[in-house]
Amino acid sequence: MREEARTGASLLRRHGGRLLLLFAGLLLPLWGFAELADEVREAEGFPFDVPILLAANDMARAGFDQLFLLFSALGYEYGVVPVDIALVLVLALRRRYRESVFAAVAGGGSALLNVAAKQAFARDRPNLWQSIAPEHNYSFPSGHAMGSMTLAVALVLLAWPTRWRWPVLAAMAVFVPMVGLSRVYLGVHYPSDILAGWAAALAWTVGVYLLVFRWSGRPWRASGQ
Repeated sequence: MREEARTGASLLRRHGGRLLLLFAGLLLPLWGFAELADEVREAEGFPFDVPILLAANDMARAGFDQLFLLFSALGYEYGVVPVDIALVLVLALRRRYRESVFAAVAGGGSALLNVAAKQAFARDRPNLWQSIAPEHNYSFPSGHAMGSMTLAVALVLLAWPTRWRWPVLAAMAVFVPMVGLSRVYLGVHYPSDILAGWAAALAWTVGVYLLVFRWSGRPWRASGQ
């Protein structure tokens, strides 16, 4: 019994952070996505979706329009996509190949998963008012939410062993919610689409991280370490 306790304590000391990451960053988001997806598959609405959308529409002002159009654009074609590409290229040019592979697989895989999930669930977009930035593909899960969360988690995980961890975390803690809120404000996503996108992105990115860095490894170390 004493030996087992010592073994357990040693495991927690050595891998406690990884186990926490596995649970909070992979297993818990997977469960959350599965719950949301099950309701969407059964065509059962979420009681919070429409009230939140209507509350967001009540906020509509010209100044807010420009703010949320900006964050919506930054959440995809003018922000997340070019930063994803630049991150992969910069890491590769610096010969940080594992870090570059992680960023490439996380970002590219997240985009492909989103396309596949949209086709699989085929959820129609909200249609409560005429959006100033209409979308014409499927709604679930949100691609902007997935893309921004994937980039945020990748940056935080890469920055965590460095002195940049807190500035990166603080910036992403503002950026990701604002991108998600912009999609609800514009009336092109249900809040449940955003939550599902965040959950799927978090699980995917953490899973890729644990695979690329072989469970016990960390970014910025030599390959053999």
